[in-house]
Amino acid sequence: MYAESDCHLTADGHVVLFHDDDLARVAGDPRPIAAITLAELEQVMETRGGLLSLPSALDAFPTLLFNLDVKAPAAAEPVGRAIAREADRVLLTSFSDRRRGEALAAARAAGGDPATSAGRSTIARVLAAVASRSPLLVRRALAGIDALQVPERHGRLRIVTPRFVDAVHGAGAEVHVWTVNAADDMTRLLDLGVDGLVTDRADIAHHVVSARA
Repeated sequence: MYAESDCHLTADGHVVLFHDDDLARVAGDPRPIAAITLAELEQVMETRGGLLSLPSALDAFPTLLFNLDVKAPAAAEPVGRAIAREADRVLLTSFSDRRRGEALAAARAAGGDPATSAGRSTIARVLAAVASRSPLLVRRALAGIDALQVPERHGRLRIVTPRFVDAVHGAGAEVHVWTVNAADDMTRLLDLGVDGLVTDRADIAHHVVSARA
C-alpha cells in the first residue's frame, strides 16, 4: 500500500506535501504555496492537522511506500534530490511528463532511480498505440515507464478496458486507476486485472483486498 501525496515548493525552497496550489480552500487565504515560507505554512496548518515536508515524511515513516505527484514546476528538481536516497520506496509521477522527467533526472543525478508513472502526453501515446493494436508501439510509448495512473473514464472515453490492461501488462508496466472509492468499483477493476487503486477510502480498499486474499 502506498501513501499518495502532492508536492509543492515553498517560497524558501522547501518541498511540502500539500494538495492545493494555495491556501484558499484550507484556510481562506488566497496566497499560493509558492509565496509562503515553510515557517509561515507550518503556522497556518498548526490547527488544521499539521504539515509535513517531504524530507520529514520520508524520515518519519521509514517503511512507508510513497506515490508522489510533482504538482509545481519549481518542485521537480528538489523532489528528485529529496527522494534519491529513498528511491526504492517511491513511485514518482506528474501530469506533466517534462516535470516528471526533471524530477527523475535529479534523483538519478543524486544516486537514486525511483519507479515512475507516465504523464498526460505519454498516456495519450499509449492510448493511440493500444487503439492501433500494435504491441511494438505500446512498448515504445511505455519505454522507461513503470506504471500508468489513469481514471477509468475521461468524459465519454472509457480508458480502462480489458484490451488496455492487457496491452500495458504486455509492455511490462502496471495499471493504477484513480479515484476509486466504492467497494463494487474496486472489486470490478481488480477483477479486470488492474494493479493498483488510488482511493480516498483506504478502509474500504483494505477490506476489499483482504477479502480477496
